[in-house]
Amino acid sequence: MPPKRTASGPAPPVVATAGSSSTAREAAASSPLVTLQRSYLAHTPARLRLLDAFMAFLVLSGVLQFVYCIAISNFPLNSFIAGFASTVGQFVLCASLRIQANEANAAEFPKNSPERAFGDFLFASVVLHFFVVNFLG
Repeated sequence: MPPKRTASGPAPPVVATAGSSSTAREAAASSPLVTLQRSYLAHTPARLRLLDAFMAFLVLSGVLQFVYCIAISNFPLNSFIAGFASTVGQFVLCASLRIQANEANAAEFPKNSPERAFGDFLFASVVLHFFVVNFLG
């Protein structure tokens, strides 16, 4: 809040300090992201964070493949389709594993243990990559 003016003269200039209102506004704007990050790190088990990191890698890999295909060349089109399908398929399988392995969803999957979900994930991944390799020729 700026200082009050007196009748004797103009108000002294306001000097920005580390605790000024612009810094407070920036802190308030970043607060939801910081809160989200802290809540994610505090409440998400390490196994799920590992799956989330792998899913982020798969998204990055798919985006890079698509950008390469658009910007440089799609000459071996079968290779692009196989690689992109492998990335998308693995992402879907990983998302399914994350949903089944999450302890908060135990009521949704009463017969599936996390170990069973991981076994299903491994089997489906092998089948997916079998089709991808066969598509390459």
